[in-house]
Formats: sequence, structure tokens, C-alpha cells
Amino acid sequence: MRIIFALLIVIIFSLSFSFSACKSAPPTFCDTTCSGDTLRYSLDHPDKPFVTIGLKNCLPDTITWSHDKLTAKRKLVFSDLTGKDVHINKNFIHFFIKDTSYVWITFNDCISGQGFLIKIPFNKTGTIFRKNSGLNSLDAKFSVADNLAVYTDKGNIFVEDMTSGQKATMTFGRKVEDMDYNKIHESIDSINVTRDRVWVKIKVENEWQTKEGKITLK
Repeated sequence: MRIIFALLIVIIFSLSFSFSACKSAPPTFCDTTCSGDTLRYSLDHPDKPFVTIGLKNCLPDTITWSHDKLTAKRKLVFSDLTGKDVHINKNFIHFFIKDTSYVWITFNDCISGQGFLIKIPFNKTGTIFRKNSGLNSLDAKFSVADNLAVYTDKGNIFVEDMTSGQKATMTFGRKVEDMDYNKIHESIDSINVTRDRVWVKIKVENEWQTKEGKITLK
């Protein structure tokens, strides 16, 4: 009887611990189910520009881009663009290809929700643009008009039209020094960005404030 009683205690304790561990597991921004499928995006264009992201061990490994007029494909290690390993999901990544000029890639890390923006030129002379503070509509609390690249530097919201390269800026009025891009919603609750206006709810010195202003892309 004592043995049975002891076994029951062990089973109850184990179930209780398992339930507690599952309950306390932090939620992820998007599904991290492992997939080895290559992500590919192309544009209906005579020169067939494209970009692919190959995965290895469940993480984005290599990014490749090219078009029919280039003699060779261009490649980079994906983490060279992000500065760290990230988990991606095909439903939480957006590609915008501007003919054979460049490609914009917008996505979020599935673990933290951190937003990334990358602009890659197809030619070898252009500079690769990368930001680890992207704000995009893949995040349910952020509303950003189509084909706008939006990011912050803790003191401003920067907006760029992916189609034309025109830019605009709206300032917070001060820098939010403790903003952590890995935990962006602790500092920026929500945003609404259109082609002529920026609205943001932001925490400044532990107080939530709303900032808004008109912008002109030029």
C-alpha cells in the first residue's frame, strides 16, 4: 500500500510539474514548426528577378538573388544580414521586388517578434541596407500601408516608399533610451503609418503617450 501511495504522489507531482512548465512557456510571435522548404519569391518580369532563402537545421541559412541578365547568382549567409540567428515563418515574411533594381525583405523573428528590414540591390555596386528595428503590419498591433518600409532609431520613425525611394521622418521629440527591439511592445504599443501620417503610442519614462504628425514622402 505504501508503495502504491508513493507512486501516486510521484505521478501527481510529475503531472503538476509538466502542467506548470507548459503553462509558463512563453508564447512565440509565430509558428516555429521546423521546415526545410526553400522560400522563393519572383517577379513577373522579362528578366525574371528572384530571391530565395534556404533553410538548414530549421534556421534561414543562405539568401540567394539574381535575374537573367546577371552572369551569376549572388549569395549571402542570412545571419550576416540580421546579426544573429532568427526563426522565420513563410507567413510572416514579405518580399517586394523593384524590377531588376532591388528587393525589399520584411519579416519578424518568430521567437521575439523583432522586426527586420533588408534592402538588397541586384547589382554589385549598391549598398545593402539592413535594420533590426523594423515596424510592419505582420505584427497585429502595427498598421503600415502597403509597400512602405518603416523603422525606428528610438527617437524617430523613418518611412520609405519601396516603389520610389522617397522618404520621410517623424520624431518622438526625445530618445527612448531603454527601448529593446527584442521586446518592442514594451516601448511601442501600436502604430499607424500611411503615406501622409504617422501615429504611434509609445512609452516614455514609464508613461504611455501618443505622438502623431503629418509626413511628406520626398
